[in-house]
Amino acid sequence: MTKIFVAGHKGMVGSSICRQLESNSNNEIITSSRSELNLLNQEEVLHFFTCNKFDQIYLAAAKVGGIHANNTYPAEFIYENLMIQNNVIHSAYLSNVQKLLFLGSSCIYPKFANQPIEEKSLLDGHLEPTNEPYAIAKIAGIKLCESYNRQYHVDYRSLMPTNLYGPGDNYHNENSHVVPALIRRFHKAKIDKSQEVVVWGSGSVYRDFLHVDDMANASIFVMNLDKSLYDKITTARQSHINAGSGLEISIKELAEKIAKTVSFHGSIKWDEAKPDGTPRKLLDNSILSSLDWEPSYDIDSGLKNAFEHYKNDLALG
Repeated sequence: MTKIFVAGHKGMVGSSICRQLESNSNNEIITSSRSELNLLNQEEVLHFFTCNKFDQIYLAAAKVGGIHANNTYPAEFIYENLMIQNNVIHSAYLSNVQKLLFLGSSCIYPKFANQPIEEKSLLDGHLEPTNEPYAIAKIAGIKLCESYNRQYHVDYRSLMPTNLYGPGDNYHNENSHVVPALIRRFHKAKIDKSQEVVVWGSGSVYRDFLHVDDMANASIFVMNLDKSLYDKITTARQSHINAGSGLEISIKELAEKIAKTVSFHGSIKWDEAKPDGTPRKLLDNSILSSLDWEPSYDIDSGLKNAFEHYKNDLALG
């Protein structure tokens, strides 16, 4: 049996990783709720790891949110993410965990990085100001893994996903990302028989979206790559790998697709006084593609799946 701890198992990515790991009878999956284990407390984390003696750790726990949340709570975003990463990664080393996968974010890259964004673009320019604290924390997580690998000869890897969506997403009225925010807004407008939906920004920026189940699949794939192969496709100081769809779509086209998915037939109004964020953010997916990994969802089937789960969650209350 492989004893695996998934940190952040109730989150969108962590829950999907758990579902897929559980399909393998050779895996023993360990999780712990926030009330049982405070990842911000180093003493608690170390005690938990020492008692359980894990073989692998998926670090999917993080404080996440959209532009509004990042702008409103920058101190919480940098502090909590740094503390979670430091405690989990350091305690993994102290408790002799040899394999760990750290999950980051595409916001680690410069605002005006060349497109599609290659892994080597890290630290090559200024970050997008609206999520800089979160991005800096995630960059620190990558470098923490690399430093422990170099000094202590462990096998701690990093995977950087693009914008994720799907089952388990956050549909909060203010703190959600663009896909769940638009699904909720268009669905509510349809139910309320509204004739118009207002969307932040100009709609002209482009994004890369990946269904969360594809991200979970990529996470398990990268975790279980033979170490000699992982070392061959990365370097000691550039060890992270991108996980994207390989395609980009404008926010305008995304909004139109979501409106169609939820059967909203009114008009879309763009509030250009609101920030757009980074103009383009398409991840170069060539490393994963070279290993014969590809996502299973395209944007249309992915949005349909996400909306079905959203409706089911609404029905369950």
